[in-house]
Amino acid sequence: MENTFNIDMHCDLLAYLLKPNTSADDGQPGCSLPYLREGNVRLQVMAIYASTASGSTDKGIRQSDYFKEFLDRPDFFLFDEQGIQTSQYKDRIGVLAALENASAFCEEDMDLDTGFKNLETIIQNTGKIFYLGITHHTENRFGGGNFSNVGLKDDGKVLIDYIAGRRIAIDLAHTSDQLAYDILDYIDRKNYAVPILASHSNYRSVYDNQRNLPDELVREVIRRKGLIGLNFIKDYIDHHHPERLYEHIRYALSLGAENCIAYGGDFFYDKEHPDQSRVPFFFDEYKDATAYNTINRRLSQDFSPEIMKKISHQNVLDFLRRDGY
Repeated sequence: MENTFNIDMHCDLLAYLLKPNTSADDGQPGCSLPYLREGNVRLQVMAIYASTASGSTDKGIRQSDYFKEFLDRPDFFLFDEQGIQTSQYKDRIGVLAALENASAFCEEDMDLDTGFKNLETIIQNTGKIFYLGITHHTENRFGGGNFSNVGLKDDGKVLIDYIAGRRIAIDLAHTSDQLAYDILDYIDRKNYAVPILASHSNYRSVYDNQRNLPDELVREVIRRKGLIGLNFIKDYIDHHHPERLYEHIRYALSLGAENCIAYGGDFFYDKEHPDQSRVPFFFDEYKDATAYNTINRRLSQDFSPEIMKKISHQNVLDFLRRDGY
């Protein structure tokens, strides 16, 4: 356990910073800097999220500005694998940016060329984009979110054309099933080498929620050597039984996902969520990034130290190496 560190593929710290009088250090969301340090997180992927609404691109660009400011702080560095091995960065946390919902750079009534210019601004601010989720819960101009049955729209095809070959993975975490299948079909028909992952999703066969992946999509991510990040929100584990997180892991292993499972905790600030019936969103066992230490011990005991290392960090590192990030 001494040499184990953790990689988390999804958190919403940047969106939290849109609120006034907040900071990355204030201990509010479970991905605040003190929790990341105590949880030995050496790479935290920071999602840039905006809902599909007027003003979404302003929120997206502002979050990329916050990310850029992180890179000027002594606490963070723009992740590369060599960085976690060098003494220069031993007290820093690596960060990569991701996009959760293409509305963060292109609004519904915006010219696509303007949207792509916004995307380039975000990429310039962040240095690189690890992955892009086309939708969030709802439908947008590009396709259908997980609350819908809508597939890939024409603007979604143009967006995939635009990012193809740029080492930006496509995230299936918030797609409708139809959108996910359409994305996979489109990149195959175009013969695009676009990496595929689900940054913060669990397994629908274990707990029935539209945000969790059906077996067919799990097998597609495995076949494409992608990643599936374990989500710690109760809605996607089991509303009443935190232990079922380990059932999700066991089921993923039964499908052959040993080299795909990762962490995608989805930590965010839930205290002011409009649906207070869902608060707290997290079980006490998984309420912040310090949980990784306990989970790692449990994975070593229940499965093996090798499985624990793959889930905690190795699968993500292998993915990043393989796809040239």
